[in-house]
Amino acid sequence: MVDCGEDWLGRVEAIRPDAIIITHGHPDHAFGLKNGAPCPVYATSETWQNIARFPIAERRVIAPGKAFRAVGLTVRPYALVHSTRAPAVGYRMTHGRISAFYVPDVVYIKERTRALHGCRLYIGDGATIIRSMVRRRGEELFGHVPISTQLTWCTKEAVPEAIFTHCGTQIVAGDGRKLGALIRGLARDRGLAAARIAHDGMRLNLGQPCPSLTA
Repeated sequence: MVDCGEDWLGRVEAIRPDAIIITHGHPDHAFGLKNGAPCPVYATSETWQNIARFPIAERRVIAPGKAFRAVGLTVRPYALVHSTRAPAVGYRMTHGRISAFYVPDVVYIKERTRALHGCRLYIGDGATIIRSMVRRRGEELFGHVPISTQLTWCTKEAVPEAIFTHCGTQIVAGDGRKLGALIRGLARDRGLAAARIAHDGMRLNLGQPCPSLTA
């Protein structure tokens, strides 16, 4: 399980994950663990500081750039810019010859080429589609880049397929059919094979060819 937001509080035990990997310490990513966790939890030292009071028995400290193994996956964290108070990482997850990159909240990926090179799938930040939500405090940036920018990253790094999760109001309250078509159009303009909005129950077989954007 990657991230465990506050809306999962009291529910995560029913999922019975073998491991939980946390991207950063914001409530909507980590506060589902207020009462503890039924399995090992992996997070950076900065994130552990954010959730230090949570009664988590099996704590695993990870660091950007250093790979670790979890439930059969090789996972390598990459540092991001997103929040000044809750530093975040994205995860490159590899099984066999297939890699995917997961980054739910992001302004930019500090080692983007290394993080995305050879990835089959990018799972990204759906806070906004075209409008930037990046802000500046002094010399520091924080917030969210739009889907359009992330699709450009995928094009530059030759990632063929993208899925967007952790969606903002524009997507959650909007017309899913029209917004899906807009995102597919943005992907098509950039030469990507597929781009979609995540939904409950979504399953993917990354060993299969990318779906057509016209499907």
